[in-house]
Amino acid sequence: MRAAVILFPGSNRESDVVRALAKAAGRKPALVFHAEHELPQGTDLVVLPGGFAYGDYLRCGAIAARSPIMDAVRAYAAQGGRVLGICNGFQILCESGLLPGVLMRNSNLRFACRMQHLRVERDDTPFTSRYRRNQVIKVAIAHGEGNYTADAETIARLEGEGRVAFRYCDAKGVLGAANPNGSVNDIAGIYSESCNVLGLMPHPENLVDSLVGGTDGRAMFESLVAS
Repeated sequence: MRAAVILFPGSNRESDVVRALAKAAGRKPALVFHAEHELPQGTDLVVLPGGFAYGDYLRCGAIAARSPIMDAVRAYAAQGGRVLGICNGFQILCESGLLPGVLMRNSNLRFACRMQHLRVERDDTPFTSRYRRNQVIKVAIAHGEGNYTADAETIARLEGEGRVAFRYCDAKGVLGAANPNGSVNDIAGIYSESCNVLGLMPHPENLVDSLVGGTDGRAMFESLVAS
C-alpha cells in the first residue's frame, strides 16, 4: 500500500502515523508538504495527521483546508481515493468540505487527554473490516475541539445512511456517560457518502504496539492494507 501523509505547519502526529502504516503495510508512507500541488503517483491512501495545523488560528483546520495540497486531496477523494483524517485531520476534512459538520470546543472547555473507549459502528468499510460491529476498543484522545456538531438534517442523514463510524462509550459499550467532549449522539468519527473518507477525533495510530499500552488501533491500518 502506497500511503501519503500530509504535513502541515503545526502537525505533530505524523511520525506516529508513519510508524503505524509501516508496521501494517511493511513500507513507509511518503511525507507530502502542504505547499505541494500533487500527490505522489499511485497513492492508495492519504492521511491527514493530528496536531495544530497553522497553530489552530481562525478555526481549527480552517487555514490548512485552503493549503495547495488540499485541492489534490479533494480531487483524489472525488475519484474514490481513500482519505483518513485523525483529530486535527478530521477538523481539516470538515473545513475543506470533504465531511459535513464542524468540531467545536469541548463542552466543558477543557482539553481532553486520556484513554477512551469507542464502539465500532460498522465492520464493512475499508477502514474497519478487521474489527467487529459493536466491538468496544480503547484508544487515546487528545483534543480541545472535538465536539462534533451539525444541523439536525445533517445528523439525521448521517445516522440514516450509516455514516457514523465510531461512538464514544464506556468499557461495556454503553453510550452517553463516557462522552468526553459533548459531541452530538456520542459521535467520534464519520464517513463520507461513499465511505472512502473517514474523519475521527481519537488516535488509533498511538495504539498499535503492546509496549505502549495496547493494540486496539492496529486493526484500522490492517483493514486499510487488506482492502
